[in-house]
Amino acid sequence: MTVRTAVVRCHRWPLVAAGAGPQEPAAVLFSNRVVSATPAAEAAGVAVGQRRREAQGRCPSLTVIDRDDSRDARAFEPVIRAVEAFTPRIELTRPGTCAFATRGPSRYFGGDAALAARVLEAVDAVLDPLGWGGQAGLGIADSPFAAVLASLPGPGTGGANSPGANSTVVPAGTTPAFLAPLPVARLVTAEVPGADELVDVLLRLGLRTLGAFAALDDADVLARFGAPGAWAHRLAGGRDPRPPATADPPPELSVEAELDPPADRVDRAAFVAKALADELGARLDARALSCTRIAVLAETEHGEAIERLWRHEGALGPGAIADRVRWQLDGWLNGPAGQRPTSGITLLRLVPDEVVAATGRQLGFWGGETAAAERAARALARVQGLFGTDAPPDAVAVPEWRGGRAPAEQVQLVPAQAVDLTAERPAARAARVVAPWPGQVPAPSPTVVHTASPAEVVDRDGRLVRVSGRGEASGAPARVSVGGGPAEEVRAWAGPWPADERWWDPAAHRRRARFQVVLAGGVAHLLAVEAGRWWVEATYD
Repeated sequence: MTVRTAVVRCHRWPLVAAGAGPQEPAAVLFSNRVVSATPAAEAAGVAVGQRRREAQGRCPSLTVIDRDDSRDARAFEPVIRAVEAFTPRIELTRPGTCAFATRGPSRYFGGDAALAARVLEAVDAVLDPLGWGGQAGLGIADSPFAAVLASLPGPGTGGANSPGANSTVVPAGTTPAFLAPLPVARLVTAEVPGADELVDVLLRLGLRTLGAFAALDDADVLARFGAPGAWAHRLAGGRDPRPPATADPPPELSVEAELDPPADRVDRAAFVAKALADELGARLDARALSCTRIAVLAETEHGEAIERLWRHEGALGPGAIADRVRWQLDGWLNGPAGQRPTSGITLLRLVPDEVVAATGRQLGFWGGETAAAERAARALARVQGLFGTDAPPDAVAVPEWRGGRAPAEQVQLVPAQAVDLTAERPAARAARVVAPWPGQVPAPSPTVVHTASPAEVVDRDGRLVRVSGRGEASGAPARVSVGGGPAEEVRAWAGPWPADERWWDPAAHRRRARFQVVLAGGVAHLLAVEAGRWWVEATYD
């Protein structure tokens, strides 16, 4: 059983929300990689997936914009209001993409093609003043997954990026045939959870199209790839990924809270929403359920009632629910002046609109979450709320083990929302990144990591110490000058530890060597040399 669905997708939405024009060379980055680029930037060689340094090397005038989900959701509210003129039941999967069932609207407006034309016209009316008219795509198919692919630009998955040519309507009953010739990499393009590793295995097995993957037996796919693979297999065949629900979610799962005085600021309402999300998560866990679609409802002091649906193809945990509620509150309270509520929010309600059986997770050997981890998660949520609505999502960050050779690479600060502090202990997270790192400096680890602190290292004769391509030092370090200061005698030293990184990539290739030195004053530094230049990477306590 499938539901005929329309998907409206605003391509390059993070750039639209950030106010960048299509003729401006700009790119949105997340985790130091390009996630969206303007046509002008793409023409200069910038591509999605590139690192910041490579993108700026291709386009020196590139404007770099950090990803901000709150900004994207707030700016997307006018587009949702335009689509709401055709149907009130709209699902959001992420800012820039929304979906709705077409059965009723299509009958009312004279068919799928007529509906698609009118919806795109309304969306373009919002995007035209921003300079992005004609960039939205719309796809209609017998399943949400196929509709997402139909909304994408490119041959076989939508029209060209020009007004009137970027909607694709897959006739009823032909969705499997539409999906069959598409490459399996479309599972990644449609952001199917866990698709990266699955696609890599399928390509190595010679299954290069969705049709070839869908032709496999269900039992064989389940035995080989597990539940995630079986779920992707149903998508590739144009089927609903889950069996049809036989009952509505129990009404006692809904949670609500009254806000007195009424909240007209996002930070106050979001703090309440975080508590509601935690309570909802506890109720779902008690019933061994996971929420895949959540309804966010709010009532205002003047009696206005507003509602929005958010869907996730995996499972919405308490953190993910809190994020989506915060995005939605930001869109309601800080959106365009003519579309904001006329008064503050007095009631906030979260309703799990669609639930499935929880797949569970493996807890630690000595038990589940600790009280300390739960307190830390609550404290971080409180700190995030204190920053207010203008704070970026990464205003509150926590360290996470990443692995690497340099101290600055081994631990990185990531947004607190991206890490489930209660899922596993820090030692377990550290164990996952243990790998052979040739050239890694041995323990103990330094306590202070510097960003950029130049240094000069010379031998007894005053000559600059160099390291050859074979990892041999030209002389023993005798004196070290840090930041142009006076030179200090070296009491002891160890090294070098040479590291030849990314030798296969000419643009990212680096060859460095590191030394540990103890100066006469008792201070110990971790020094690095590259291309004859020295700097202090870290300092030991």
